[in-house]
Amino acid sequence: MPWAQDARAVLQAWFGGNECGNGIADVLYGDVNPSGKLPITFPRRLQDNPSYVNFRSERGRVLYGEDIYVGYRYYEKTQVEPAFAFGHGLSYTTFSRSNLKITTVPEAAKYSESGEPVTVSVDVTNTGTVAGAEVVQLWIVPPATDVNRPVRELKAFHKVFLQPGRTQTVQLQVEKKLATSWWDEARDKWISEKGRYEVLITGTGDEQLRGEFNVDKTRFWLGL
Repeated sequence: MPWAQDARAVLQAWFGGNECGNGIADVLYGDVNPSGKLPITFPRRLQDNPSYVNFRSERGRVLYGEDIYVGYRYYEKTQVEPAFAFGHGLSYTTFSRSNLKITTVPEAAKYSESGEPVTVSVDVTNTGTVAGAEVVQLWIVPPATDVNRPVRELKAFHKVFLQPGRTQTVQLQVEKKLATSWWDEARDKWISEKGRYEVLITGTGDEQLRGEFNVDKTRFWLGL
């Protein structure tokens, strides 16, 4: 999309059905404030695609050389700037996020480590002049390890609708086990490694809120 830099905005309408035209008109004329976020990444060039150098077979055998680095994981690992990033989306208003709080339930309390919830709350404010919806995104950054891990992973999100000037507290919850585990091929089990995990809260714009929580002990588990 080399022409995109010459446009003030690009509207991705996907497959809107019979009322797609009316829906697009409502957005363009300001009757509806767009609030969608991209579920994929748009590269600047074909060569920037994660599978570009692997998109072929050798005598019928296909090697997925990109490994775990597909989608946004590839662009963040290689620091290749995409045309439009995963989770990107514009609005006719602006938002701010503040007052990040992270709480966990101790292992000795009601929940065990296997199901221990991590609760994240953040205040979201519509700082613009029109009503709109914001998508709060919760990312987890793992500690350094000796296996390939994504720079960060999206673990939860929540959309909140706000009138101008209004603030609402958004709460997201993830299970510590599910938010921190990866598949250990040597043991044929999931592993949640001991360490400090960073929490990133993002949304519209470049502003990020940061916090952290700890996994006190490495654990292995089976199942889904």
